[in-house]
Order: sequence, then C-alpha cells, then structure tokens
Amino acid sequence: MASSTSAARRVRRPAGIPSPAQMFFQGFLKHPVMVGSIIPSSDKLIRKMLDRVDWANCKLFVEYGPGVGTFCRPILERMAPDATLIAIDTNADFIRYLDATIVDPRFQPVEGSAADVATIIAERGFAAADYILSGLPFSTLPPGVGPAIAAATHATLNPGGAFLVYQFSPKVKDFLVPHWQRIDHDMEWWNVPPAQLYWAWKD
Repeated sequence: MASSTSAARRVRRPAGIPSPAQMFFQGFLKHPVMVGSIIPSSDKLIRKMLDRVDWANCKLFVEYGPGVGTFCRPILERMAPDATLIAIDTNADFIRYLDATIVDPRFQPVEGSAADVATIIAERGFAAADYILSGLPFSTLPPGVGPAIAAATHATLNPGGAFLVYQFSPKVKDFLVPHWQRIDHDMEWWNVPPAQLYWAWKD
C-alpha cells in the first residue's frame, strides 16, 4: 500500500514558502491561543497517538488544528488508498501552507471551525467520521468553544470510532466526560512539554 501511493504523498515546498518550523513559529506568534505550543509534536507522540487507529476500516479521518502538517503526513502514510483526510483550521495561513506543500488526492485542507465539523464533512459527501484528532488547546479556547467542539465531535463520529486528543493540560478531560463514557489515557514524556493523550471511544 505504501509504495502504490508514495508518489501522491510527496511533499513539495515552492519557492517563497517558509519551512515547517518557521511557519509553525509564525502561527504561534499570531494565534497563541489556538496553536497551544511553540514546538511541533514529537515523533514518539505521533506514533503513540495513531497506534490505536484501525486503519483498515478508516474511511474518513478528520484533524482539528493541523498546523504545518506534523500529523497530516504520518496519517496519510498509514491511510488506505481510498480513505480521506480532512484537516480543519481557523488559521488561513496554515491552510494555504498545507495546500501548497502536501500533494495527495486523499487530503483536503479546510479553513473553518472544528465546531462546524458536521457541515464541513457533509459538504464533502460524508455522513460521519471514523476518527477525529485534535491538538487544540481546549483549556484556553474562548468561552463556549470547547464544549461546542466536543459536542459536535461526538455527534459526527461513527459508532466504534474515537476522538484522539493530545494536550498539555489534563483539563481537557472535563470537555470529554459529558459525551464519552470510555476514555483511555496515557502520557508521552518524550515531548516538549510532556503531553496528555486521550482516546475517547464512541460505543
């Protein structure tokens, strides 16, 4: 599977496009409340977060706050050829960057709010998502936004699917508990800063 789609997953950076590190830092300076960290997630965090995904049965994967694509590329490497990754970000700079640097027919970067996930995927022909990943800093989002995203996410997931969340504050669990009964937790210490990992399963 990897060899058949490797060409489609190539990464290109046209002249004038900043490096991922430069872009991430610029995004943090412009929108620190939405980005949440000055350093992209570590490879160890990414592997641990994605290891619980049933890739063979994943047709739609959604990511909130993709930034410079730190998770997008590993997700695309694991996804089936007929699956889709929709990446939603309110930061237009990040969306333009992803559109310019990731060339893959399965990838759809979208400028918008995670709270509107149901509408966003419906406009692209999907009724529900199998997995949704978020690194959004729930504890620092504007009032009401975190609860709205959690509710919309639960409603949008297929039964058996999961909301994958990585955070630097355990307060995110307060947003998950009202909607999910089965929530797995782990830590990734080899990240700067150490991250809280959650998998909220929709039974």
